[in-house]
Amino acid sequence: MFFVRTASERDLEKVRALLAATWHATYDTYYGADKVNELTARWHSVDALRKRLQRKNAEFVVADNGSELAGMGYAAMSDTLAKTVVLHQLYVLPKYQRQGIGRDMFAELETCFPDAERMRLEVEPQNLPALAFYRAHGFAEVGTAANCGDEQSGVPALILEKRLS
Repeated sequence: MFFVRTASERDLEKVRALLAATWHATYDTYYGADKVNELTARWHSVDALRKRLQRKNAEFVVADNGSELAGMGYAAMSDTLAKTVVLHQLYVLPKYQRQGIGRDMFAELETCFPDAERMRLEVEPQNLPALAFYRAHGFAEVGTAANCGDEQSGVPALILEKRLS
C-alpha cells in the first residue's frame, strides 16, 4: 500500500528517476526519446526538484510504500494569477497507474491551498489518459499554450482549470 506524504531532500534522486521513466513511457511516442531526454534533464534534475521542494506556497508530495516511490505531485500558488494554484506535476509510474495513487496525491494537493479558489494545469493534448483523469476530477479546458513548462519547450498544451470549494 502506498501512502501520500510530503517529499524530502532524500527523495529527490528517486523522484528524478521516476519522472524520467514516466516521461519516456508517456512522451517518447509524441516527441522522441532525445526530446524527452532534453526536457527531463532540464526540468527534472535533482537541482530543479530541490528548488521546487524549497519553494514557499508550494506542496511536493510522493506516494511511498516504504521501499519504493510510485508517484509524485507538485503544486504551487501562481505568481501571476490571483487565488490560483497551479498543478505543475502529477505522475505515477506506469506499472502503478489506475490503482488510485494519482487520485490520492491529487486529493492531498487539492487541500493544501486553503486560499486558492481555482486550480490550473497544462496537459499534452494527445495524452488522453491524463485528459480523462483531469476531466473526471472536475477540470475543463480554458485555453491552450504553444510551449508547456517554459518558452523553449516546443511542447503544446491544453490549459485546464477547476474551481476549488
